[in-house]
Amino acid sequence: MTAEPSKPEQKSVGWGFAFSRRWFGYLAFAIVFAIACGFLSNWQLARSKEAAAANALISANFYSHPVPLDQELPSLTAYSPAQEWTRVTVTGTYEKDKEILARNRPFNGSPGFEVLTPLRTADGSLFIVDRGWVPTGNNTDSPDHVPAAPSGTVTVIARLKASEPAIQGRTSVGMQVGTIQLSVVKQKLDGADVYTGAYGLLASQKPSPASAPTPTVTDPPTQDEGLHWSYMIQWIIFALIGFFGLGYALRTEYHKRNEHDPAEQARAAERARRRALRRTDSDVEDALLDTHT
Repeated sequence: MTAEPSKPEQKSVGWGFAFSRRWFGYLAFAIVFAIACGFLSNWQLARSKEAAAANALISANFYSHPVPLDQELPSLTAYSPAQEWTRVTVTGTYEKDKEILARNRPFNGSPGFEVLTPLRTADGSLFIVDRGWVPTGNNTDSPDHVPAAPSGTVTVIARLKASEPAIQGRTSVGMQVGTIQLSVVKQKLDGADVYTGAYGLLASQKPSPASAPTPTVTDPPTQDEGLHWSYMIQWIIFALIGFFGLGYALRTEYHKRNEHDPAEQARAAERARRRALRRTDSDVEDALLDTHT
């Protein structure tokens, strides 16, 4: 009687496979992914800080005590982003014949124009006052009616806004501009001494006219910091998930490569036993039903 040939003993592979070029590639990919997530998380943090700073600026400036224009803007080109929404007071006379309209200015969902009227100050310079909004008329290239600015000397309280940038495709025609770009406004006023750093959104004026354009801003802008903090945390979680996935894949391959190792077989049996202990009563009932069907 001949003995059956014994099967060759399977050697344990261990963790040696993890030091292969393939797994080093996976690790490098996980590291690069984590670095990218880190940059995106930091970007969201920066956006959150910007939103918080903008909200703080609104809170500090929107209802600030009005200060004289020449004190807040000592030169025609002076302006700092920290001055946005600051209230200034200025006395002068409106140059009605030099009024300019800013086209394509929606308000409450309707198209229209913003009325820009130069205010001649005591030193002869012109400060552009955005008196408000008027709707598009029957002729879409112009409003049907623009309420006249007050005559004589007026005292204006306005909120400072920066000169707007040029927008491609928005051209200036006649006494209309595509954006409130003060350098362009100055050209249309024949190079007069114009404040080109900032203009003013009208808040109030004395004397008040019988009728006036609709104010474009009466309440402070919505102060919303958005979901930047949530997104920042999500990117960190994504980076951790990348390493967790790498570890899970590594452990799975280890179990597969070492499935013939007695020690690994014992550990696998122990894991199966623990999973069986975690079975709920409903799992047991489902198993019994399956055996009787």
